[in-house]
Amino acid sequence: MDNRPIGVFDSGLGGITAVRELMRVMPTQPIIYFGDTGRVPYGGRSRETIVRYTRQDIRFLLTFDLKLIVAACGTMSANALDIVANEVDIPIVGVVESSVRRAIEETKNGRIGVIGTTATIKSGAYERLISALAPDAQVFSAACPLFVPLVENGRYSAGDVAVEAIASDYLKPLAQRDIDTLILGCTHYPLLRDVISGVMGPCVKLVDAGEACAVNAASLLRREDMLCDENSRGGCRFFVSDDPGNFSSIASVFLGCSVSDEIEQVDISSY
Repeated sequence: MDNRPIGVFDSGLGGITAVRELMRVMPTQPIIYFGDTGRVPYGGRSRETIVRYTRQDIRFLLTFDLKLIVAACGTMSANALDIVANEVDIPIVGVVESSVRRAIEETKNGRIGVIGTTATIKSGAYERLISALAPDAQVFSAACPLFVPLVENGRYSAGDVAVEAIASDYLKPLAQRDIDTLILGCTHYPLLRDVISGVMGPCVKLVDAGEACAVNAASLLRREDMLCDENSRGGCRFFVSDDPGNFSSIASVFLGCSVSDEIEQVDISSY
């Protein structure tokens, strides 16, 4: 048993989708969350900038005595983890491998869709891993660059005409490809689940990268006998790099509890 916290980080508030699932699968696990709300979105940045931001985010989390880090960001997982994971002495779990393995398990016709930020899709990380693990699968990808800023501004509900128009523009070409499984390759995207499902239709299985990553993290800790004991208090401390206000309101809605008194602002540039 190991009652130390785990660290979770994302470019903004999308990682709360992973936090919610981590709380579900490991309710006694303490969590330290950092959302880089001051520099969101990462998806349009160069790979060099994404790697630099990832290193800073990890350095901040390592000021705590952690047993595991979850990179709850598709952009960072696709563009930086292959570089920075070996620089850290504790395990780092990302969303790419977790969601790819889930998609391969779920697909029936071998036609898998992937949506993500521009940097994630440009990296080709999902396509390479799917090809390695399931050579017969076909992969169809689409960048959805406006999804993250929409979510960060609270625009993610079905019925929002602007959101639905943008989603339709991005997703209709994928819907015509006869895919039966769609990887939501950014942890912001599950907040748009109803909108995305409305475009793709009920026959397409949506793979939540945050949920898959949380299950993978729990499995790793279980294998290493590093789960918390049943008397651990659990809970989550939230840190952001900009004004906590918008993060607080959306995180509270999604987690089903108020987090307004638990958010601290961090000068991430100092790390």
